[in-house]
Amino acid sequence: MTETPSSEAGPGDRLVRTGAIVFFVGALATLVTVAPLFLGTEPFPPVAYAVCMLMGVGFVIAAAGVLRSIAAQRRQARAASQ
Repeated sequence: MTETPSSEAGPGDRLVRTGAIVFFVGALATLVTVAPLFLGTEPFPPVAYAVCMLMGVGFVIAAAGVLRSIAAQRRQARAASQ
């Protein structure tokens, strides 16, 4: 049996998956960090707020994976047309 091209991992797929995981860790940290503000408890230390920045880092990693995938598809299309 031959594998279909969609089942193979593309050049940027791993970056997109990693970026999504990092983004969701940052989103969870944001929810946990903001919760004490609504519950009236003691806020977390500033280090906890730094973990929230993982949302942006994850977004950048995923965007880099998308751009890498686009570049690879363009190279394949250019090679096929020549």
